[in-house]
Amino acid sequence: MLTRAEEGPLPGLTLPPETGNVRALWVVRTALAHPDSARVAVRRARDAGFNTLLVQVRGRGDAYYDSLWEPWPDALAGSITDYDPLATVLDEAHRLGLRVHAWVNVHVVASAALPPRDPRHIARSRPELLAVPRSLALDLFHMDPRDPRYLDALIRYTLQNGATVEGIYTNPSHPRVQDHLHFVVTDLIERYPLDGIHLDYIRFPSPDFDYSRGSLESFRGWMRMRGHPQLEGAEHLWGRDPLAYVSTFPELWDEFRREQLTITMERLYRSVKRARPGTVVSAAVFADADDARRARYQDWEAWLRGGIVDVVAPMAYTPNGGIFEAQISRAVAIDPRRVWAGLGIYQDTFQGAIAKGRAALGMGVGGVALFSYDWAAGPEGTRAAGGSYLTRYAAELWGR
Repeated sequence: MLTRAEEGPLPGLTLPPETGNVRALWVVRTALAHPDSARVAVRRARDAGFNTLLVQVRGRGDAYYDSLWEPWPDALAGSITDYDPLATVLDEAHRLGLRVHAWVNVHVVASAALPPRDPRHIARSRPELLAVPRSLALDLFHMDPRDPRYLDALIRYTLQNGATVEGIYTNPSHPRVQDHLHFVVTDLIERYPLDGIHLDYIRFPSPDFDYSRGSLESFRGWMRMRGHPQLEGAEHLWGRDPLAYVSTFPELWDEFRREQLTITMERLYRSVKRARPGTVVSAAVFADADDARRARYQDWEAWLRGGIVDVVAPMAYTPNGGIFEAQISRAVAIDPRRVWAGLGIYQDTFQGAIAKGRAALGMGVGGVALFSYDWAAGPEGTRAAGGSYLTRYAAELWGR
């Protein structure tokens, strides 16, 4: 069965005008800790000459807004009553002429170092929806996910592998996960006057995921519907080996995982467009397209070609100018208007970041996005720029 991304563009795809001339900042949720800090972020961005804020409102399966589906962040517990961080940013930004895109972390839902405390959090209330690494697959396959040892095992694994796994993820192939994401995004777009939805972590953490029972059973069903000469052998082993299908069909296992993310991307895209057609849907993606497809199962080139995302923001976070230009140019080859070049300014010198921004603009990209406001506005950013990083950067790149 072909996914929409493989079939071709959605009929009548029209690129929103707000995808061009984008001067964007990723605003991490720490800037939303207080109404004052939220408003200051907007004003600093406006004063420097930026026009778009990608504001992190779903950080780790929580909601920095009034959500029908997810709990208030632990970090804001006991904070000012009646404070809605997203509404505050929207009011200030729209008053000052800036666009706001709700930045949603899709599959990473919990920190292992600071596990969620709220019992309504998805990691606590529905642990069966969490992604499992291969090394824990056999131990957890027959364990009741409600057993505290289940989540504890995932927390320990994540802490021990913190260099490669950013946190605890949900299972991208589980229908209930896909449903939940649809509800979260639809709730956001229907109740807030957003200019866009920006999806991040719409990927697997690594090839070692997801080996949860739900994912293994889904792949078994997927294979049985397709038919295959080796199917009988895998089924014979299934009763005593939950990894029988993934071991027998490794290439199809990879295809299955890519398909699940593409299905999720298309469903979220359609959810937004049905609710508010002119809203921009963008995705932060691994800049190395081959690695993204092979190791994260994030086939963003197919998403662009298939018209199930308006814009991709390749996170070309490297101090190496040659690597940066190669990664951005590959995306530009599909459609430069639908590319926002992502710069990891915290990894570069100030002049290096300026050079990369100029190179991206020279390729005709639709925009440049800096990661992140929080770093740029802090002491490290100020030292790197010898003053206000945002003001100096905008002046040198855009002439503000």
